[in-house]
Amino acid sequence: MSHLDRLRAVFRRSLNLPADAPVDDLEYRAIQQWDSLAHMALVAAMEDEFSIMIDTDEMIDMSSFAAAAGLLEKHGIGTAAV
Repeated sequence: MSHLDRLRAVFRRSLNLPADAPVDDLEYRAIQQWDSLAHMALVAAMEDEFSIMIDTDEMIDMSSFAAAAGLLEKHGIGTAAV
């Protein structure tokens, strides 16, 4: 499974979305499920899944799926273009 597929799965699990829900274009607060509490759960799930530590500034800047994918790249997790 690619890193992007793993990230998609993390988003779906953390936001309680169906397994086939499209997430590549998701943005923070664009859907009801992605509120501030879900954002914290999403960050924690990403940290667990990819064994990284996301700092406060990164957490605040992570406002979309694309931003999350970029954050993984910043942490040395290879991803393909979204």
